[in-house]
Amino acid sequence: MNDARKNAVCLRVWGDNACFTRPEMKVERVSYDVMTPSAARGILEAILWKPAIRWQVTRIDVLKPIRWESVRRNEVETVVSTRNVTTAMSSGRGELGLYIEEARQQRAGLFLRDVDYLIHACFELTDKAGHEDNHIKFAQMFRRRAEKGQCFNQPYLGCREFSAAFEPVEQEEELPVPISESRDLGWMLYDLDHLKAEPRPYFFRAMMEQGTIRVPAWDSSEVMG
Repeated sequence: MNDARKNAVCLRVWGDNACFTRPEMKVERVSYDVMTPSAARGILEAILWKPAIRWQVTRIDVLKPIRWESVRRNEVETVVSTRNVTTAMSSGRGELGLYIEEARQQRAGLFLRDVDYLIHACFELTDKAGHEDNHIKFAQMFRRRAEKGQCFNQPYLGCREFSAAFEPVEQEEELPVPISESRDLGWMLYDLDHLKAEPRPYFFRAMMEQGTIRVPAWDSSEVMG
């Protein structure tokens, strides 16, 4: 195995529905046309997360035509106050209840349906990696876990209620053919930088060419915050 392929993985994910929410939509949930790099990273980390590695999504293939579904559903409009929780923890008593009947509201959502993607990614070792850590070790660990369906938490397609099925694809296999469609996807959420006091969003100009979205590196000039 050459050096360029030691840390490369390929994972197929699919599901009945998906919602990769556009952050500019404040009230209604409206999905991007395709999976975002941050959602893809979240799926990879659900299968294998270690302080010693950092995932980099390099490409996303869209394997089924982009279809939409409009849904109206009930949501809870609020969460339990952090201040109430802190008070209850310090005093041993407090109001932590959330009454759904008082906080329920109906919202519309525009979701994707019947989605199927191929995630291409690699990882790099971080400064948390030990002397015994190397690319082959973690690549094999990821493949073993993916083959057995093991995960730290159930991978999902944008929203936790849209769980994702997954299977690894070996590099030697013939890859599924993406859809034969190209479109300008506009500015898309790349990921959130959690190193700041408040998470900071970063975006990139996403283009789908013959069903493939190429994802720039995190430190690329194409990624802007």
